[in-house]
Amino acid sequence: MACLIKLYTKSLKKQTIIVIINFMDIEKRFYELAARADERCYTTFSDFLNMEEQSKLNKMKLNIPYTLFGGYDMAERCIAGFGYESNEAVFPIAIVKAEPAMQKFADKLSHRDILGSLMGLGIKREVIGDIIISSNTGYIFCLESIAEYICRNLGKIKHTSVKCTVADKLPDAIGDNAKEKEIIVASIRLDTVIAGVYNLSRNAVKEYFTNRKIFVNSTLCENFSYNLKDSDIISVRGKGRFIFIGILGNTKKNRSIIKINLYE
Repeated sequence: MACLIKLYTKSLKKQTIIVIINFMDIEKRFYELAARADERCYTTFSDFLNMEEQSKLNKMKLNIPYTLFGGYDMAERCIAGFGYESNEAVFPIAIVKAEPAMQKFADKLSHRDILGSLMGLGIKREVIGDIIISSNTGYIFCLESIAEYICRNLGKIKHTSVKCTVADKLPDAIGDNAKEKEIIVASIRLDTVIAGVYNLSRNAVKEYFTNRKIFVNSTLCENFSYNLKDSDIISVRGKGRFIFIGILGNTKKNRSIIKINLYE
């Protein structure tokens, strides 16, 4: 596949063909994992999936149930567990805590800094899940099989020396960073609510749809007029996620007062 990508980089049309081939490979992998789980009666697991890959899985018709989980509630990157008991399975996910050796003299660490350092170690993106930063310390969700390697080899991020250890869980203080908000919108159409939540113009929201960056319940949504349902989870790539809790009431001008839980 690497040689195909190198050969076709100058052709936009052929780049599109490569994307389709990649999705076909992913679809084949999902079918294989589902078939193995069905035949051998145990839970099988994928690597970490991005939103597009989760959307692809959600649109497939498999003959066996699956569960998406990224190590904590509302994770963006998730592993798919295939099997009849996948909702109760222990997922092969570890959390690596990357903490500056001396916080006082440390650089301000970002998601990009940590991910770049991991890629510099030759680690593939699909074995890494979400990266959460709190108090200038990174919490890296990864496959269990790679956790010890990260701890042994990730010694510096930017110019900052770090010490890495495997953590049992996220600190309670950052386990749920949802902000409860009430906003007033003209309707509960998806585009209208996204504009209200993130204070965006109609044209800006349209661009997110055009660029395929809007997901509802981990499935790509291109229907801007979709009416939200209670408990829908909306992801806007580059902005964050929120849960639509529901309509609280109406204003005198018949606009809707809605409640959301916002994750940034």
